[in-house]
Amino acid sequence: MTYVVTEACIKCKYTDCVEVCPVDCFREGPNFLVIDPDECIDCTLCVPECPVEAIFAEDEVPENQRAFTALNAELAKAWKPIVARKEAPPDADEWKDVKNKIDKLER
Repeated sequence: MTYVVTEACIKCKYTDCVEVCPVDCFREGPNFLVIDPDECIDCTLCVPECPVEAIFAEDEVPENQRAFTALNAELAKAWKPIVARKEAPPDADEWKDVKNKIDKLER
């Protein structure tokens, strides 16, 4: 099993999760993070670190977010690893409670 970053991360991209990952499985896109399912060791350390509760175990991803499992796998192949915490985008707090923002995902 792997962990999956879901829609809540879009345009927020807090990187608290990256800092605790022991295997550097996070990948960074322009306004979203993903988890590389081939690297994730299911340690759960990232889950409580996410301030927008965007990370779920693969078998616990909400039904309306299940497409993010395949999206994480796809984008992990294209995006570079992120191994250190960075500042969140300046408008991250404005986006953290916004729903249905898949159309805002930048690849």
